[in-house]
Amino acid sequence: MTSIINHSTPIALLTVGQLIELLNEDRKQETVVIPETSKRLVYGLYGIRKLFNVSHATAFRYKETIIKDAVSQQGRKIVVDADKALELFKAKGGGLK
Repeated sequence: MTSIINHSTPIALLTVGQLIELLNEDRKQETVVIPETSKRLVYGLYGIRKLFNVSHATAFRYKETIIKDAVSQQGRKIVVDADKALELFKAKGGGLK
């Protein structure tokens, strides 16, 4: 005897297998994949200070020289691609003169 299961079917009339199947279907539908962003961004001179663990004056100097290609600035807003900034910093010899 094959019965059609719908929203009005009482749970008491379901077999254990049918109930498990219904619960597994519900879980499959709720799975959401969140894409991971490839860029790690830091904002402002504060972000640069924390990224390199340096003073405000040194962060400003890095922004203007060593990591210039990783910095985007529009007005007062500063956005830095952290991974690219670290690569540029390492390529310059770690900031050593």
